[in-house]
Amino acid sequence: MEKLTTDGIIAVYYYVALFSTIFYIIKMSIFAVFGGDAEVHTDFNSSFETDESFDFLSIQSILAFLMGFGWMGLSCLKVWGLRTLYSVIISVLFGLLLMFLSSYLMYCVKKLNKKITKDLSNAVGKVGKAYTNFEPNSEGRIEIDINRQLSIEDALNATDNPIKAFDAVKVLKYENNKLYIEKE
Repeated sequence: MEKLTTDGIIAVYYYVALFSTIFYIIKMSIFAVFGGDAEVHTDFNSSFETDESFDFLSIQSILAFLMGFGWMGLSCLKVWGLRTLYSVIISVLFGLLLMFLSSYLMYCVKKLNKKITKDLSNAVGKVGKAYTNFEPNSEGRIEIDINRQLSIEDALNATDNPIKAFDAVKVLKYENNKLYIEKE
């Protein structure tokens, strides 16, 4: 009787692991082709918006749980020879771990999409370097650190002297969405 129960549990672990792995691969393929918006969304008429949400209960995280649960349960019974109770406990914990890791990784991927807005007025008085050559009183680009973020910005040479690429430049003012620079 114990052998039949163990074989039945092994079959359940095997089918859960196999089908969840197949669906997980399909889900990740859809994610790779169509991007991160391939998740199923529902309308709950909520009064809050989440841009970078930590979706613990998503299709992907549930598939990760089932995949971890199935493969770990199968390993516990077939490879390590553990009893059924121990294999269930270990496989549930491992499934939860994979569920958390999957959710956390998707949270991190969503954070990469975050749009950063810079206040270019913070660049006034800072020193950067010319990214392009500037003729006298002409436009070009500079590389400058704004709020601890290195960025390349449009700038206007405010002097009658040419500035060569990689020369040190100082931002004099920010006006009309332009940085006015001079050679340092």
